[in-house]
Order: sequence, then C-alpha cells, then structure tokens
Amino acid sequence: MRLSAPLALLIALAVPSSAHEVGAWAGGHAAPAERSEVAVAAIDGKAYVIGDYNGATELLIFDLAGGTWSKGAPFPYPVHHTMAAGFEGKIYVFGGYTNGWNAVGNSFAYDPKTDTWSPRASLPTPRAAGGATLVGGRIHVVGGSVTGRGNTPAHEVYDPATDSWTAAPPLPTPRDHLAVQAIEGKIVAAGGRVDGDPGRNLDATQVYDPTTGAWSEAAPLPTARSGSASAVLGREVYVIGGESREKTFGAVEAFDLPRNLWRALAALPTPRHGFGAVSYNGRIYTLVGSPRPGGDKSGTVEVFKP
Repeated sequence: MRLSAPLALLIALAVPSSAHEVGAWAGGHAAPAERSEVAVAAIDGKAYVIGDYNGATELLIFDLAGGTWSKGAPFPYPVHHTMAAGFEGKIYVFGGYTNGWNAVGNSFAYDPKTDTWSPRASLPTPRAAGGATLVGGRIHVVGGSVTGRGNTPAHEVYDPATDSWTAAPPLPTPRDHLAVQAIEGKIVAAGGRVDGDPGRNLDATQVYDPTTGAWSEAAPLPTARSGSASAVLGREVYVIGGESREKTFGAVEAFDLPRNLWRALAALPTPRHGFGAVSYNGRIYTLVGSPRPGGDKSGTVEVFKP
C-alpha cells in the first residue's frame, strides 16, 4: 500500500528515531527571552537563568511544576559564562566574563523573597566558564578560565554561613566549559576544553572526594565536548549537548559513579551549548542555549524523562 505524503509524515513523527534509545524528550514552554552562555540553578521548585552572552541582565525564572516563566530583578551588570548554585532559599552567582572576556571574581546572592541581589565575598581566583556545585552546605567552584581565556585549576569552596572562602586541591586537568556536579557526597568534573578553544575538547572525567581531599581519575566521557549542560538524576550525572568548532552536540550520556560507567541515552532534540539543566520530579529540564557553535541564542526548553 502506498501512503500519502501527509500520512507518511505523521507515522514518521510517531515512531522513535531509534528503538534502542533510552528515555524520551518532550518540548516545554519557551523562555520569554533568548539566551546563551548562562548559568542555571534551582531552588524551591524554580530554575533561575542568569547572564547572557549578548548582554541581557534580566533574571529569567522558570516554575518547574507549572511550566511557566516570570522575570526577576536584573543582575547588577551584563555577565556571561558565570557560575551558580542554589542553597537554602538563595541563588549564589560567582565570577563570569564582563566587557568581553575580562574574568571577574565578584560574587552575589539573589533572594527570591525580596527580589534583590546582594554582594558576597569575592571569588579568590577571578574566572569564568567553570562549574559550581553544592556539597555538605558549601559550594565548590571548580576550574574555568581567567582573563584571556587561559585555564586555571583553581578549586575554591564558599561557605554561605560565614561568607568566606577556602582553597581546596586543584583540578588535575585544568579546563573550562566543563560539567561539574555533586553526587553521593563527591564531585564529578567531566569534559570541557583547553584555553577556551572548542577545537580542543576533552573527555577527562575526574572525581573529588571531600572526605579525603583527593581527586581521582574516572572513566572518560564517551563524547569529548564542552559547553554542555549537566544535572543529577537518580544515581547518575547527566552530561547533555555541548559544542565543538564545527557543530553542536545532541549527545546525552550519564555517569554512574559507583560503577565508574557511562551510558548513552536518547539524544537531545535540539543540539545546543551554553545552556543549563536542572532535575525536578524525576525529569531533567534543559533551558535556553545556542543551537549553533559560537554566539547564537534561543529560548528552547526540552524535558527528559528516563
């Protein structure tokens, strides 16, 4: 039987592209403004999108339960490639690039109750494009680039209770645009690039144990890439999307820390970089980002269900 073109198209859209893919993606409500090279962090059922490569400062807020967007007080100045984490009702933002590629050490906290930003103790090593993650009530800021985009191995720990910093053992493989997530009391740092060059992507995966103060090598990221989004779901760290010089990636790979094993999952429908991801209620939400290498932007929201 020969199918008409419209019917054939409907069937094609209904059939998964690969029967062996694990998990499924669905579209979400697009952001009210297009952004890229952002930091994304979540608290109390809401995700916060901070910064923008193209200079936007307005805070974008996504209600994860309702799937709706709102806006908050603008960040104090234009910034991109900043780092952020949520803790006890506040969003903490560290470093980033200003005035082009000038790395700063400024730190701020956003209070949703008052819709205000307030300065915090400065990041000891001014940098951008690193990662920030929460372990045991403290925020670890790992790796990144200094002014001029050269890498730093800096690993510094912020205590919100005392508004103070301490130094921690440096990242063994200095890099920027890496994925940094805490899981089971340890920190996983995966992928990234050398000195800001997406043509020099890395597959390095290294794990930090705060109880021993030591880094160790782990199974390499199967797809070397940088500018990925990342999130923790269940017992795994998910690394999503990213870029090289030539393309953006749709690859989704999850790392099982106890088994030291990566596995591939259903690809991101809209390959992109410079975006963020958060987990909520058994799903991963990916927010905004650039669908092309370089400085493009979008308001894309896509949701993964394992």
